[in-house]
Amino acid sequence: MTDTAAAPSTEAPTPVFQIQRVYLKEASLEQPNSPAILLDQQQPSVDIQLGVEATPVADGVFEVCVTATVHTKIEDKTVFLVECKQGGIFEIRHLPDDQMGPVMGIACPQIVYPYLRGNVADLITRAGFPPVHLTEINFQAMFEQQQLQQAQQASSLPQ
Repeated sequence: MTDTAAAPSTEAPTPVFQIQRVYLKEASLEQPNSPAILLDQQQPSVDIQLGVEATPVADGVFEVCVTATVHTKIEDKTVFLVECKQGGIFEIRHLPDDQMGPVMGIACPQIVYPYLRGNVADLITRAGFPPVHLTEINFQAMFEQQQLQQAQQASSLPQ
């Protein structure tokens, strides 16, 4: 007779990465100098800023948001200012600690960003302007640059 009782499992739990939801968290549009600025025929300058933030929501559940700010100006006058924050809720469990940062700083933003691009272009078009299409972003390079800056800041702090 053989013993069929299962031996205690020594395997690590299977990693989990699931998208729970992607949603538009916040959007604003300002045209403080309309309608006069709309008659100006000069080509406006466009400044685009992006940001990524990750926040724990529950055990193993995180919100990752990508924010875009698009500010167009003619000389020193704002044509329009758009701020848009696209969020995603992700279930992330059983990953090694050294992989959590890259998953939340690279993989999650890559999933959320196309929705943000579409919402920004749509909001600007609905405001009566030609759409501004945000370029593709290399979130890995962005993440690595942030890590480098944080390391440099940490090393420059007085001990």
